[in-house]
Amino acid sequence: QVQLVESGGGLVQAGGSLTLSCAASGRTFSSYAMGWFRQAPGKEREFVAAISWRSGNTNYADSVKGRFTISRDNAKNTVYLQMNRLKPEDTAVYYCAARDGVILTRPRYDYWGQGTQVTVSS
Repeated sequence: QVQLVESGGGLVQAGGSLTLSCAASGRTFSSYAMGWFRQAPGKEREFVAAISWRSGNTNYADSVKGRFTISRDNAKNTVYLQMNRLKPEDTAVYYCAARDGVILTRPRYDYWGQGTQVTVSS
């Protein structure tokens, strides 16, 4: 049973930084793509960033390029999302997701975490 557990959300002022973590368990993830999505109230879930576990290739939404960095720690089976220069429009619930295959920017992932709230005050 795949389990994804996010942590690291919170309240931060605009311009500040946060690092989200996603601890993955339940199987070997070497062939998996790991993604971060977010959903603000009244809006659809949107792609933020993703990483290929095997190759380390990454993909970012245009809205976060240059501010967010996704990375993985193979030994800890953990994926991180370093978020810098945060803006009020980054406020959302952030979800970690996993799929066995290539990176997708659509929310067509097989496994999802419970989400962690990120609130950026102006």
